Amino acid sequence: MAKNKRLAAAYAAVDANRAYGLEEAIRLAKANARAKFDETIEMSMNLGIDPRHADQMVRGLISLPNGTGKTLRIGVFARGPKAEEAQAAGADVVGAEDLAEKVQAGDIQFDRCIATPDMMALVGRLGKILGPRGLMPNPKLGTVTMDVKGAVAAAKAGQVEFRAEKAGIIHAGIGKASFDEGKLLENARALADAVIKAKPTGAKGTYVKAAAVSSSMGPGIRVEVASLNG
Repeated sequence: MAKNKRLAAAYAAVDANRAYGLEEAIRLAKANARAKFDETIEMSMNLGIDPRHADQMVRGLISLPNGTGKTLRIGVFARGPKAEEAQAAGADVVGAEDLAEKVQAGDIQFDRCIATPDMMALVGRLGKILGPRGLMPNPKLGTVTMDVKGAVAAAKAGQVEFRAEKAGIIHAGIGKASFDEGKLLENARALADAVIKAKPTGAKGTYVKAAAVSSSMGPGIRVEVASLNG
């Protein structure tokens, strides 16, 4: 009953028919994060694209200025000195054929996957497992690289991957409810800027059609698209 009352109060505090400025929307999302854990504040953007076409896919990485408040588990496919470099940088799981066997068995103990270029023949065989989970390393995202140390450090520091889903919607965490509003606002604008800069050549008409923010357990709050860049 208490949970239902919390949800009812949270939804009552938001006008579903109104689009709020980004700063006010974040304030409301933070105020309505009333669960017993530190909820994630998330932002979504509805884009005027069709991701089924290669020239309309939107995907990228952004290092949020204030981090995400979440610690990612990093898996690295590497051998020899690069494997040692990954371990020293703080990677949670490092390996080659042994790590591939674990992945094939469904034992995936990482949230981000990095690989050195020489490992991609091995990693490529795992595409049907890693791909649907959004874990396949990609050179365009900096997750296929010889700079293992830098890639691990960036991921641990609060790097966020964004990727358009089938309906053309991107969503990503921009911090925790415990963050102050200013830090959440900076993170939100950094994410919006990265998504806008990633506009594909095939996108026609209005690119950012709608946006919203919410906490993990709270209501979605519509955001004025014009307010995304301040």
